[in-house]
Amino acid sequence: MLLTMDIGNTNIKAALFDGEEMVHYWRLSTQRTYTSDEMGVIITNLFAHEKIDIHCVKGIMMSSVVPTINFTVEHMCRDYFGIDPIVVAPGIKTGIDIKYENPRELGSDRICNAVAAYHLYGGPCVFIDFGTATTLGALDRHGAFLGGCICPGIKLTSAALVSGTAKLPHFELTMPEKVIGRTTVANLQSGLIYGHVGQIDYLVNKMREEMNAPDANVVATGGMARLIAAKSSVIQHIDGLLTLKGLRLIYEKNAAIR
Repeated sequence: MLLTMDIGNTNIKAALFDGEEMVHYWRLSTQRTYTSDEMGVIITNLFAHEKIDIHCVKGIMMSSVVPTINFTVEHMCRDYFGIDPIVVAPGIKTGIDIKYENPRELGSDRICNAVAAYHLYGGPCVFIDFGTATTLGALDRHGAFLGGCICPGIKLTSAALVSGTAKLPHFELTMPEKVIGRTTVANLQSGLIYGHVGQIDYLVNKMREEMNAPDANVVATGGMARLIAAKSSVIQHIDGLLTLKGLRLIYEKNAAIR
């Protein structure tokens, strides 16, 4: 089986695949102070809880946007699984043409999303990842990654708004019934959530215009995807495991070489 791990700023998402089938999925908080042993104990306990033998894992594929913990995770993989993980990094085979001026700048999670989005939804396509940052990427009809844009994530914006003001209260990220709120909390929810919806719809439409692809597929992933998609007029598909599916596809392109 294949273990995939997507290391983000807030969470580590992991999935176990048996061929194309996902056997199990886990989400852990990203802890930059953990040792490889602490992380290993957590991972092996998750396997034990599901009654899965860790020795069934024959390959590990990982992407990361947190370079400071990469060594720890790689060390854990060697010590607890006896496997050197394959990492999404410059030089790895992805099957897509990256049109970035400097491809090394492109986040590994966005590469995984691009691979999975094209494989599953075809091109042209716009994919959106609602994570700590909200990232958008554009793929042409041949699967080439054209570029995209990055915005502050909705949770990050919420935290900054509350911490940077003296009187605004903490509030839950739920969709209010109306844009015109009659309480401070409703005002905050409306401005942040509906504002994010409007931002996404505008950016996607501009990207479609620049791509000359008005019917480009739009797929969303990430923790806030369903909240925003509920009111968005452009999001057509929600795939919470897009990044992990991309990792599996990239593994298939590189495992034989390794």
